[in-house]
Amino acid sequence: MEALKVWSMSSRPFRHLIFFASPFTSSSIFTKSRCIHSSPVLRCCNSSTTTTGAARNRRSSSSSSSSTSDRDAVRAIRLKKVEELRSKGFEPYAYSWDRTHTSSQLQDIYKSLGNGEEANKENDTVSIAGRIVARRAFGKLAFLTLRDDSGTIQLYCEKEKLLNEQFDQLKTVVDIGDILGASGSIKRTEKGELSVYVKSFAILTKSLLPLPDKYHGLTDVDKRYRQRYIDMIANPEVADTFRKRAKIVSEIRKTVESFGFVEVETPVLQGAAGGAEARPFVTYHNSLGRQLYLRIATELHLKRMLVFEIVVEPKLLQPTFVLDYPVEISPLAKPHRRHAGLTERFELFICGREMANAFSELTDPLDQRERFEEQVRQHNEKRAATASEAGCSEEEREKDEDTSYEVTLDDDFLTALEYGMPPASGMGLGIDRLVMLLTNSGSIRDVIAFPVLKIQQ
Repeated sequence: MEALKVWSMSSRPFRHLIFFASPFTSSSIFTKSRCIHSSPVLRCCNSSTTTTGAARNRRSSSSSSSSTSDRDAVRAIRLKKVEELRSKGFEPYAYSWDRTHTSSQLQDIYKSLGNGEEANKENDTVSIAGRIVARRAFGKLAFLTLRDDSGTIQLYCEKEKLLNEQFDQLKTVVDIGDILGASGSIKRTEKGELSVYVKSFAILTKSLLPLPDKYHGLTDVDKRYRQRYIDMIANPEVADTFRKRAKIVSEIRKTVESFGFVEVETPVLQGAAGGAEARPFVTYHNSLGRQLYLRIATELHLKRMLVFEIVVEPKLLQPTFVLDYPVEISPLAKPHRRHAGLTERFELFICGREMANAFSELTDPLDQRERFEEQVRQHNEKRAATASEAGCSEEEREKDEDTSYEVTLDDDFLTALEYGMPPASGMGLGIDRLVMLLTNSGSIRDVIAFPVLKIQQ
């Protein structure tokens, strides 16, 4: 029987190794490595350049301060709009929206529609959703540019066409950056712009923070890397790069698998420092009571895999779903829309093991902040109570380690939410536990090729 072929895909591959082994030849290792170096660039400057640079820095500092003040003012105004929406019975952070098409699909389907024509048959009613990135209003007409994950399309809004007082709401409550759902027919304007002729719309997510300047975008490279969520809003081509990257990874995976290789997840934390001359990152595993090292290279574990066999014996059992968890233990889930104090969350259990965890994602940044702040407050109270106790036993001291560390708010995550996250639901599936079920394995260590273990005495 041909020996196992293994490969590993790393997000930052310093070196890729592909192992070939067969009964007809000795084991061969093919390695490919490439180093990319960037040379430093030095620029000289005279005193006048330095002075100019200093002046520019002062202007930049002043501009930054003004920008922060403006942002706070915009946020305060939009918070009032959130309150206004709720006072009128509208939820500014919706739970869902039924979308029938993406903007690119509509552009393709109706590419032959002539200027000034409207497609208003029954099957031409469409529903779309995305972020508003531009808007213009002229009396009883308003034009909004909606961007989704495939491109942009115009929303053509006419006062007489909209239901109730939606046109007034459109002009007073909707801001650039908001995520909207809109339904209507398809129309191409006299100027040739394909548009959704809006009959009704809903605010799916109210954006609290202003988007970067329309004309200059987000040009601060450091900020682009630190706040990638703004980068992808301001620079749509960035998201395209990540889509291409995902496609590349997918194609590599399919190609390697087509040659009979098995992908192996090598451990991120290792008991021994690997990676030759590279300086390892050292950490400490509290429950195992031992030092561990961050993975640098995957070769050693891949070589170990050349003496394994993989047997799959799937066996499916009846699942059990536990629904509607309390808010206190579900900090990232949306509030239940019918039962106060609960969240829209379920967990799947099979054979007494948690297999999956899923919930409607919380998109309200204010609610999320309150939950995080409550978690920090409770942790700090436990921490203070622990610190004030004297004469604790060894067992109590070990228990106290759970509260000895400091907990802080993830302000960057909260800032990301304030820019607006569309309605979403998520599910985490325990791959290792699923493999345990399908292979009838009794321990998770049976399905992880290289589990982290306690040091042998």
